[in-house]
Amino acid sequence: MASLPTADAAVGGPCGPDLPDGPGNARLRRARLGIAGTFALAGGLCAVWTVRVPALKDKLAVSDGQLGLIVLAFGIGGVVAMGVMGRLVARYGSRRLLRIAVPVSTLAVAAIGVSPNLPTVIAAGFAFGVVFGVTDVAMNTQASLLEQRYGRSLMAGTHAGWSLGAVTGGLLGAVAAKAELGFTASVVTAAAVGAPVSLWLRGTYLPDTPSTAAEAPDKPAGERPERPSGESSRKVRVALPFAVYVVGAIAFCGYTIEGAVADWSGLYLRDTIGSAEAVAALAYPLFEAATALGRLTGDRITNRFGARAVLSVSGLAAGVGLALAVAARGTAAGLAGFFLVGLGACLIVPLSFSVGGALGGADPATAGAAIARIGVMAYTGLLLGPVVIGFIADASTLRIGLSTTLALAVAVALGARLLPGRRHLGTGPAEAGTPLG
Repeated sequence: MASLPTADAAVGGPCGPDLPDGPGNARLRRARLGIAGTFALAGGLCAVWTVRVPALKDKLAVSDGQLGLIVLAFGIGGVVAMGVMGRLVARYGSRRLLRIAVPVSTLAVAAIGVSPNLPTVIAAGFAFGVVFGVTDVAMNTQASLLEQRYGRSLMAGTHAGWSLGAVTGGLLGAVAAKAELGFTASVVTAAAVGAPVSLWLRGTYLPDTPSTAAEAPDKPAGERPERPSGESSRKVRVALPFAVYVVGAIAFCGYTIEGAVADWSGLYLRDTIGSAEAVAALAYPLFEAATALGRLTGDRITNRFGARAVLSVSGLAAGVGLALAVAARGTAAGLAGFFLVGLGACLIVPLSFSVGGALGGADPATAGAAIARIGVMAYTGLLLGPVVIGFIADASTLRIGLSTTLALAVAVALGARLLPGRRHLGTGPAEAGTPLG
C-alpha cells in the first residue's frame, strides 16, 4: 500500500484536507467529500419522514402494529436488495450503482409522502427499502475503497455525514411539526431539496478496480482500467471468513438499536411519557447529534485503540443510555437517554462495515461481497427489531418493547471480544500479530 499520512495527521472531519497536493489526491479528497455527502443526503431523507411518523400514524389512522408493517416493508426491500448486492457491485461497480440509486432514492421518499393509504405506503416503503439497500452497500463499499487508499480508518467520518444529515432532516421535521405542516408536505419538500444534490454527487465517486488500494495516490483515478465483470463475479463467490459473520451479528444488533430509536423514540416520548409532539420529535435528531459527535472523533479513537476495544466499550455505553431512556419518567430524562444511546452506539455500524470491508481484502468486489453479507445481517435487525417492538408494545407497553434492546447492547460488547485484537487497516499493530483476515 502506498505511504499515506498516519493517524496522527489532522483528521478534520469526514473530508478534511489531509493529503498532499496532486491530481490523484485531489480526486481522493473530492471522493471523500462526495461519499460523506451521500451519507448525509441519505440520512436527511430518512430522518424527515422518520420524525414525522406520529403525523403519518395520524394521517393513516393506524395502530402501532400496523405502523410497524411500513417499517417491515422497508426492511424487506433492503434485505432483498442486499441479497444480490455482492454480485451487482462486482458486475457494475459501486460507482455506477450510486449514480443511479442516489437520485432514485429522492423519488422513492417522495412516493412515501404522496401515498394516500396504508397499502400504498407499504408498497412505497418497500420500493424505498430496495433503492436504499443498494445505496447503503454501494456507499459503504466506496468508503471501504477510500480506507484502502488512505491506509487508515475513515468509515466513522463518512458515517458522520449520515448523522449530520439526519440531524438536519430531523430538525426540519420538528420545525414542520411545530408549524403543523402535514406529513405529505414535509416529505415531498425534503425530496425536492435532495434531488439536485443527488445529481451533483454523481460526479464524485471513485471507479472500482481490483488494484485501487495498491496504486500510488498521485495517479488519477480515471486512468485506471475498469474491472472485467467475469473476474469480479468469480471473486464474490469465494467463501468469506468466519469473522465476517461475527461482524454481521454485531451490525445486526447495532442496526436494531438505531432502528428502535429512529422508529419509536418519538412515539415513546409522546404517548408513554406525555411529551408534546414537537418536543418528542427532537428525540431522533438529538440521538443523531450525539452520533455525529462521536463519529467525527471515532476514526482517531479507532486508529489508536483498535476496532475490538472500541466496539466493546460502545456496546456497554449504548446499554447505559438505553437503560436511562426506558426508565425515564420525564421528557428531559428520556431525551438525555436517547442522546447517550447515540454516543454509545455511534461507532457500531460504521466499524462493522469498516472491518467487513478490510476482511474482504483490497479487491473492491470481494470487499463489496463482505459488506453486502454484513448488510443483509444488519438489515435483518432493521427488518425484525422495530416490528417486534411494535407488536410487544401492542401486547404490553412501548416501554417494555424498547427494553428488549438492552440485551442487544450487551451482545455487541460480548461479540466484539471474538474479533482479533489487531488493527484492521494499515496503521500499525495495536497488538502483536498480523492484520485482520
